[in-house]
Amino acid sequence: MTNLKGIALPLLLASSWFINYHIHIRNDLALFKTPPETPNLFLDCKSKDKDVGDKLILVKQDYTWDTRINFARSTHFYCNVRWVDHKEITFDAFKAKRDESRCKKYHNSCMWSVRSDGIYFSNNNATWQNEYPW
Repeated sequence: MTNLKGIALPLLLASSWFINYHIHIRNDLALFKTPPETPNLFLDCKSKDKDVGDKLILVKQDYTWDTRINFARSTHFYCNVRWVDHKEITFDAFKAKRDESRCKKYHNSCMWSVRSDGIYFSNNNATWQNEYPW
């Protein structure tokens, strides 16, 4: 029985290495004027090994990328969010030790919503929590 425990734990941890986690960031800023004058939202997301890029996200647009957790469980993506002429913040979009469990609950997805009062997280696309107030 002891041998099974010694094998089961490494296999359980290794299974996280093969899971693709999906990070979604959605521009849910309210329109102040009628289109085409939409709130401009710029994202610049990266990790120490990968630059996802600088993107312009229009209202109701969703930007997504995938990642896997590395052996050391130190996978970490952060994003600088600029709401033009309003606010700017840098937030942790994916941290392996924080997100591997909570993001498995909804199709291995970490869902983020940028709103006028902050950046919200959901792991079920129904309940949202403001984790990064402006």
